[in-house]
Amino acid sequence: MPDAVLRHSPLDAEHRALGARMVEFGGWDMPIQYTGVLEEHRACRTGAVVFDVSHLGSVLVSGAGAFTAIQWAFTNDLRRICPGRAQYTHLLDPLDAHVVDDIIVWWVADDQLLVMPNASNTNGLLSALEEARGHADGDVEIADITPSRAVLAAQGPEARARLADTFADAAAVPRFAVTPVTYRVGVAGWAAGTGYTGEDGVELHVPAEAAAEVWRRVLDAGLTPAGLGARDTLRLEAGLPLHGHELGAGITPLQAGLGWVVRFDKGAFRGSEPLLAERERGVTRRLRGLLVDGRQIPRAGCAVLVDGVAAGEVTSGNFSPVLERGIAFAFLPPAVDVGAAVTVDVRGRSVDATVVKTPFVGPGTSA
Repeated sequence: MPDAVLRHSPLDAEHRALGARMVEFGGWDMPIQYTGVLEEHRACRTGAVVFDVSHLGSVLVSGAGAFTAIQWAFTNDLRRICPGRAQYTHLLDPLDAHVVDDIIVWWVADDQLLVMPNASNTNGLLSALEEARGHADGDVEIADITPSRAVLAAQGPEARARLADTFADAAAVPRFAVTPVTYRVGVAGWAAGTGYTGEDGVELHVPAEAAAEVWRRVLDAGLTPAGLGARDTLRLEAGLPLHGHELGAGITPLQAGLGWVVRFDKGAFRGSEPLLAERERGVTRRLRGLLVDGRQIPRAGCAVLVDGVAAGEVTSGNFSPVLERGIAFAFLPPAVDVGAAVTVDVRGRSVDATVVKTPFVGPGTSA
């Protein structure tokens, strides 16, 4: 993608001043690493890091009909939470129930919800929300506020303690809760106890005009800047899916082992009919974790064989800095259960692996 059409974070100059290696990600020019993926990964597992995740979308849904619009648009049930809480959910395709996007919703006020899609999926989300207007029981305002803010993810077992003196309200927000934060006089945003690393932490939703100042204050508090390379290895160790790999075209929540995100008992939602039909007939494949016998790295697209016969392929794979072994996700037939021995074709070499439960690594595990 030509650099001229890439979007840039409000923190772009900060990253370049720190010598970050920049790459295209979902239409954005974002830092992949600063000093190195392994070092940044270990800093998150043992201390505290901060990621710029401004490539995520921010869509504010407001009005008397906001609740019912969100209820119809997504798979999870807002009645299970309340204002001041966050919820993980899915947006499905209405024809085959594949996951168009996986999303975090921050319920920031009674009639105001902040919907945060993945980098390249904001336009699809906006279209679905426009469709949801027809299922709302009141007026709905939909505003894409992505260009007006930055999002910083402070993650790691020491993240809250290191932030406490600088942003006390943000540091104190409970897991999957949301709170308003004043970053300085006249500059207000939100913070939530969410993240994508398997570690504890908070995410800061900051007005763009204050982003550089907040970033520097977070670094001064002792958090290490980390890039999207470490974020990917961290989420894989934590057993978290990535859109475009474990979620996306042709992949439903049930196939991905994420049926807990779907609440059929709440009533009809976008994509509920084809998903219910799949539940009744049974899935033909399930997402599984693979632990490699050694340091070989299975990559996306590598064939997975059961008893010498191709049974699926890797969707994501990498080296685990904690386990010092290769780990991967793969879609396999439902009969291939935890404990099964498989082989992975890694560039023409057969590598032994075992089907395991995820997460591969729990929070606070030393790397």
